[in-house]
Amino acid sequence: MPVQEVMNQTAKLQLGDKSIDLPVVVGSENEHAVDISKLRSETGYITLDNGFGNTGACRSAITYIDGEKGILRYRGYSMETLAENSTFLEVSWLLIFGELPKPGQVEDLADRIKEHSLLHQDMRHHFEGFPATAHPMAVLSAMINASSCYHPELLENNSIDESSLEVVAMLMAKVSTIAAFSYKKSIGDPQRYPDPSLDYCSNFLHCMFSKPYGRYSAEPEVVRALDLFLMLHADHEQNCSTSTARVVGSSEANLFASMSAAVCALWGPLHGGANQRCIEMLEGIRRDGLDVKKVVERVKNREFKLMGFGHRVYKNSDPRATILKKASDDLLKKLGVDDPLLPIAQELEDVARHDEFFLSRNLYPNVDFYSGIILRTIGIPIEMFTVMFAIGRMPGWIAHWKEQHENPNGRIARPRQVYTGSPERDYVAAGSRG
Repeated sequence: MPVQEVMNQTAKLQLGDKSIDLPVVVGSENEHAVDISKLRSETGYITLDNGFGNTGACRSAITYIDGEKGILRYRGYSMETLAENSTFLEVSWLLIFGELPKPGQVEDLADRIKEHSLLHQDMRHHFEGFPATAHPMAVLSAMINASSCYHPELLENNSIDESSLEVVAMLMAKVSTIAAFSYKKSIGDPQRYPDPSLDYCSNFLHCMFSKPYGRYSAEPEVVRALDLFLMLHADHEQNCSTSTARVVGSSEANLFASMSAAVCALWGPLHGGANQRCIEMLEGIRRDGLDVKKVVERVKNREFKLMGFGHRVYKNSDPRATILKKASDDLLKKLGVDDPLLPIAQELEDVARHDEFFLSRNLYPNVDFYSGIILRTIGIPIEMFTVMFAIGRMPGWIAHWKEQHENPNGRIARPRQVYTGSPERDYVAAGSRG
């Protein structure tokens, strides 16, 4: 059911002696919203909503979240069903084109990704220009933008459909290769070129971990865990980075520029960097020899910042965390990893699931808690955690950019503000200033 205005249902806003009726709209999951599109033109007022937590910036058919009930769906399919039955590329197709792929379509996408996985040889000089200390997210954002210079024909096309997969395949391929190359640059290793005989996740792991003197072959359980990680991070409604992609794209900026901007937004520790902060917290507890029970007491006294617990959207449980917990348990059992951080993580998890302080505040282990453990188990270095998030989120960003460009009523994003600076002042010449 599409979003629709409710006949004869309005919200009445009283501003002094002036009254205005605002239309009420209802989404396909019975979400209600008050449409204030004409508020300023009819009253001169705007709304003020710091952080946009109560503001709907768009109408979207891509992802549905019910934070109170712990529900996450891509295009109507529950996350649990997709995680059990699909792959990252199938879900990427679903997000971008609206339906699960028909026979042959996801294979076509995979083949095109393989075609575009190599970078233009001139781009090797760009990598050489970055210092070894460059953060991989800085390299990723810059190189996504730079790659557009080698494909100007794609910059002129602001539409994406099933018969024109080149730009989708190119971005998904390039982001994976750039990420692996940036890691190799940071450790001083020669870059390993993609292998067209490998699937998407296996190819990335090959480019990351293969040495000049030996080829890395990932265990099937590792490949599946990575595929699941990417799938669960593929989209999450109007978060900071997705909103950034849509805002930049609203100016009709090309897809490469919009994706590069989204990468920068994801870089922040309050967004994509949260799983890195979680592992750093666990490492700090181990390094300083802290007792977990004492850490918990410090958390309760607001003396210790707990990372990887609770979520701004989910008030009950994060369905992605439930899925990744099982995946992390299975992966650790299969690989037999002896990680000194695991007992700390498990003890914190046990406390969070039984202590009333945590339960009453909805401080349950979230997706960042378990994704950090999975990435660490696979062998992904901590500075690459946010890059992994960006690889997974790429199809979601593309889907939102596509949806926005296909909206005939789309407008350039232009928020208002409430000015709090000085009122008009008289200018005083430099020589007369006391």
